[in-house]
Amino acid sequence: MSNVFPSRHPLVAHKLALLRNVDTEPKKFRELVPEIASLLTYEATLDLELRPIEVQTPLALAKCQALQAKIGLVPILRAGLGMVEGVWALMPSAEVWHIGLYRDEKTLKPVEYYNKLPIEPTVQVCLVLDPMLATGGSAVATVDILKRWGVTKIKFVGIIGAPQGIENMQQHHPDVPIYLAAIDERLNERGYIVPGLGDAGDRQFGTA
Repeated sequence: MSNVFPSRHPLVAHKLALLRNVDTEPKKFRELVPEIASLLTYEATLDLELRPIEVQTPLALAKCQALQAKIGLVPILRAGLGMVEGVWALMPSAEVWHIGLYRDEKTLKPVEYYNKLPIEPTVQVCLVLDPMLATGGSAVATVDILKRWGVTKIKFVGIIGAPQGIENMQQHHPDVPIYLAAIDERLNERGYIVPGLGDAGDRQFGTA
């Protein structure tokens, strides 16, 4: 699948196995989510543009580089919250904007309930964060919102994706690259990824 980048990093594979395990307690689960997010973000940001700067070292001026664009992190509430700290550790100056969507359990369609984006965009690049790309409805709706806001460079960073969610994203937003730890087999009748890891929000916040 074009524009889809499942990670091949051994550390991602190892941590994902722990994340999937039904016996992994919420505390450990919460630790693993940002760790995996950090590794995936490293891969997702390889093409960020740089600008030349000069830095004074203890000995002399050094020609260096700094990020050109302002970065925005957009966790999809609530499960995406757990990924923020892992990304922030790499880019502490990134802005964080929250978009709240929940999936209607009957229609499996996203319903927006929270959006505090300012009128004009304050960033040039957005990373949409959500552990699970299941039906893809929430991811598509979030990218719709960001494009209407005026952001032109958007990337999706998740942990596990289903073929249906990936197809939905590519159909609606073929310009948005998708970075994942793994692509799983399918969705079940309730819209959950199989084999997956269960409900990422419930497992993070101990509400399963």
